[in-house]
Amino acid sequence: MAPRPLDRTAGHPLWQQLQDDLLARLRLGEFTPGFPGELALADDYGVSRHTVRQALRQLRADGVITAERGRQPRVSPAADIVQPIGVLYSLFSSVEESGLAQRSSVQTLGIRADAVVADRLGLEGSTPLVHIERIRYAGEDPLAIDRVWLPADLAAPILTADFTRTSLYAVLIAKAGIRLDRGEETIRAVLPTPAERTHLNMPPDQAALSIHRLGYAAARKLEWRHTLVRGDRFALSAETNAAYRLTTS
Repeated sequence: MAPRPLDRTAGHPLWQQLQDDLLARLRLGEFTPGFPGELALADDYGVSRHTVRQALRQLRADGVITAERGRQPRVSPAADIVQPIGVLYSLFSSVEESGLAQRSSVQTLGIRADAVVADRLGLEGSTPLVHIERIRYAGEDPLAIDRVWLPADLAAPILTADFTRTSLYAVLIAKAGIRLDRGEETIRAVLPTPAERTHLNMPPDQAALSIHRLGYAAARKLEWRHTLVRGDRFALSAETNAAYRLTTS
């Protein structure tokens, strides 16, 4: 597929036309051998490097390509971990099932009060909560920052656990007799803070997935979790059926 000529009289800006054409060529697998650099793209499409950079900026933010300072852009590889929507999943299990070794670096493990989180769990603001924050690794590279809060009256036994290479849910069952059976999640794309980018080894302008989960055991709210996961390494999948219809109004 040759570069499509850009229409300077159209209502869409040139950078957006360029981005759309690059996406179409990417879907056809045209750039499998290698993604062209800024100068080559500017020559191919007859536009300025500024226009090319605008088009590539959004492709980087969407995780379609990766581009580090001073290096030629590259097509992002397929996600390492693909997780179905609609199940109460364990990130530990998802990583292990992908064939990658899972490990965690614990940043925080202790008891504290957090009025905002307590409210989300339906508790008094001063209620003691077990809080654990981990950097999660898949293989040798960081995958996610995982922050969890649980009521201390039930979860305190997990404070003695070694989370280097184990699942929180497995520890909850073994040490506290707690088994989560359902959850509610909200997922959105965000730009991590500079500190989060450093922890996750992410390039500038690349988006991450922010996943908030409220976990239940029976009818009780027991887990508030925030996971910030690299968008280039993690994907969500869903299955639809013929009962779903699109309507217009």
